[in-house]
Formats: sequence, structure tokens, C-alpha cells
Amino acid sequence: MIEDSLARKAQKQLYKAAKEINLDSNLLKILEQPMRILRVSVPIRLDNGRTKVFTGFRCQYNNAKGPTKGGVRYHPDVSEEEVVALAAWMTWKCALLDLPYGGAKGGIICDPTKMSESELERMTRRYTSEIMPILGPHIDIPAPDVYTTSKTMAWIMDTFSMMKGYTEPSIVTGKPEILGGSKGRKEATGKGVAIITREFFKAQKKSLKGARVAIQGFGNVGGHAAHFLSQMGAKIVAVSDVSGGLAHPDGLDVQGLTDCVEKHACVIKHPGKQIDKEDVLYHDVDILIPAALENQIHHKNAHKIKAKVIVEGANGPTTPEADEILEKKKVSVIPDILANAGGVVVSHLEWVQALSGLFWEEEQVNAELERKMVKSFREVWQARSKKDISLRCAAYIVAIERIAEVYRYRGMFPW
Repeated sequence: MIEDSLARKAQKQLYKAAKEINLDSNLLKILEQPMRILRVSVPIRLDNGRTKVFTGFRCQYNNAKGPTKGGVRYHPDVSEEEVVALAAWMTWKCALLDLPYGGAKGGIICDPTKMSESELERMTRRYTSEIMPILGPHIDIPAPDVYTTSKTMAWIMDTFSMMKGYTEPSIVTGKPEILGGSKGRKEATGKGVAIITREFFKAQKKSLKGARVAIQGFGNVGGHAAHFLSQMGAKIVAVSDVSGGLAHPDGLDVQGLTDCVEKHACVIKHPGKQIDKEDVLYHDVDILIPAALENQIHHKNAHKIKAKVIVEGANGPTTPEADEILEKKKVSVIPDILANAGGVVVSHLEWVQALSGLFWEEEQVNAELERKMVKSFREVWQARSKKDISLRCAAYIVAIERIAEVYRYRGMFPW
């Protein structure tokens, strides 16, 4: 591991903000620990007839504000400490956006790139059945994450519905529209990244037109962020994914890249100068968007960053040690719990639609996404202006103060 574990990293960020606002020590004791962690065995029959047992997790970090909400990821590096950290970040993210949710996260240790669709379906359905005791539209609501899709959510929804005996669309978000998914959900996280970037430039009285952007991770989040930022006048000059990196000083063809990724599942099949995928982080740009995995910017490489602004499209891409280096370099970091919150905003809208049986047009969904993201940015900017603190610390302060207020009213059971 680079530096501390992810769970310890999440705690450090909490402690820093708690110290700034003199958070009650008793409440801090509650917030520094996950509420519930479930570890499950997931045995399935592979296509070759053999049985393989996977390990899965679901962490519900805090439910003071409402049912827990968070993605499910399939990846070889999934671990208990990872899902705990991700669930903590979801808790602060939902509070920051003032959504009636707590935070959760789940995952299975596996390599989905080496599994057939039928194997993935069986694994998903078995995992769902194993975490059923803590699932429910008013208990815990999963969503897509790394290597999971709308189809994965459809399998979870169907399994839950079959075991309950009635169809329950509100048990997951990020599902296909035909099953009650919301219009605009797929683009929401990347669009939110673009909105927050635009608002940051506005707050600094600068224009996005001509701003040079590098994106690490040209997947759903990075790809849609590139699309919307280019529409706003920014120039995407470097991108990467697991296959490698591409760069062009005059800007890459974003639509061409998107088409290439849809067809070939990689960026390097697209025309352009090929570069090492790690070098995208060190490109001389105005804006860097890490939209891949955690711990990408750390104490060993933070000094190489040339970007003036980092907008965290991924969860936890920057370590606390790297934050300190970047602060000294006067690099502004727009934190993950604000920058990539567009997905959970529209997930909330999808959940509300499923519960009510009313479905909205994309214009209405996008208008609410815009309103929520802009409002939250302004609250963070205002909190930062009151103190000489980073945007990350300001975002945490807004989130933690909201949760603290909930506890002041709810109290603690039993007394």
C-alpha cells in the first residue's frame, strides 16, 4: 500500500475537519467508525462446471440521515478496508449534497475481465442473496461502480424482487430505464465534474474557454467529463485508460475517442501521440482530472504535478500526504466528495421516481443536478472563504456539520 491504508486515510481527512470546527469528541467517536460491515462467501458454478468461491463485502458506514447508499465494485484489489473508506466518503458526500442518505459501499474480490457474462450474473445474484438481510429501499440501496453496470443493477433488482415476491425497482439505482432507471443517470457523474470545474473557474473570475485538460481514466466518468468540458470550451489535450495514454497539444477529438472506446474498449486505437499512461498525470495543463482509482497522486509523485487545478473524478485519488505537497505548490484540489457527486444526486432522483412511480424527462433531471451541484459548490466556497483552509477541508466541514446537526436532534439510542 502507498502510505496509510484507505480507511486510515479517510479517518485523517475526518480528523482534520473535526479539529477545525472543534467537533464534539463523543460524536467524533461515532463518526470515525463504520456502523456495520458484512463479509460474505459467494460460491458459484463456473462455465467449466467447477465451483469457485469469491469473497464479498458490504459496509454501511452511517445511516443518521437516511438509508445508506453506495456502489458495488468488482475488482481484484477489493478489500474490507477499501469498502470501509469508500463508504465513509459516501457518507460525507451525501451529507455535503444534503441528500437523505448515509454512506455505503460493497464489492467482490474478482477479475471481471476474465469472467463470462453468465458467470458475472451468477456471482451477482449469489452476492445479492447473501447481503439480503441488510438490503432494502429504506435500508441500503446499491449502485454501479468499478466494473459494474446497469445490467449488474438489473440482476440485483431481479434477485431481490424474486426473493421478496414482488417487483421492487427502488432497491438499486443506475439500472436500465426500462426497469425504472432515471434519464441522465449514466452521464451524471461526469457532468457533475464539468459543472464543478466551471463553477470553480467562475469563482476565480476565469473562463474555461481554451483551458487545457488532462484526464486519467477515460471511462464513464472521464469520458463524460471530457464531453461536457469540451462543450464548455475547454481543450482535452491528454487522456489515458488501462491500455495507455494519448496526447495532442491542439486538443483530442473527444467524440472520436468516445466512439473508439465504445468499439475497442481502449483509447490507444484512436489516432494521436501515444504516451505512457502514468505521464498523463504530469502533463503541463490547467486542469487535471484523475478519474481512475484511489491513491493515484501520492507523496512519491505529487511534486511532478504541473496542473494548476485537480478535479477528483475518482474516489480518493489523492493521499493526505500528497495534499500537503500540492498545497505548498499552490495547486487547488477540488475534492471527490464534491467533484464526483453528480452520480449520487441523480441516483437520489432515480430512487424518488421509483418510489413514487412518476418519471421525469431528462431536462428536469439535468436542471436538478445543476441546481444541487452549484448550491453545494457555493457552500463549500463560502466555508473555505471563512477560514484559511483547503477546499477538501471546507467540504468536510459542511458535510460533518450537517451530520452533527442530525445527531443533535435525534440523540443517541439507547439513552
